[in-house]
Amino acid sequence: MFTCQKTYSEIPFAHRQHRHDGHCAKIHGHNWSFTFTFGCNQLDDCGFVVDFGKLKQLRTWLEENLDHACVFNQDDPLLETFMKLKDENGISVFKSLVVEQCSSEGMARFIFNVAKPMIQDMTGGRAFLISVTVKEDFRNSATYSPELD
Repeated sequence: MFTCQKTYSEIPFAHRQHRHDGHCAKIHGHNWSFTFTFGCNQLDDCGFVVDFGKLKQLRTWLEENLDHACVFNQDDPLLETFMKLKDENGISVFKSLVVEQCSSEGMARFIFNVAKPMIQDMTGGRAFLISVTVKEDFRNSATYSPELD
């Protein structure tokens, strides 16, 4: 099997760990990085696992959904209140994304599930996503890779 990795770095967004018993229960931000590990058994005609130049859909999704956003757990008890925050023109005061779990671990799994069909579609099923590693400010990281059958 061949593998390769692509990293998108320094994507600023905030999150709130409402179950945390410390400062992480408050909305706070990080510069996040996402490293995607791809695999295949047969390289493409250029000798690539994936053509990094053709990952625009993935990069665009990250930018449109995460760049300068606030990410919340779907069970955050203040979620409804946060979603109602609007300026004087009725426009939301922040870009939001709601996920099952906004920890690094939860974000790794969420992003894996977003990226997996993009890679399958882009490569006609020839290549696949092995894992996603999420880093908070280059100090902390978590990786998600589904169990292989």
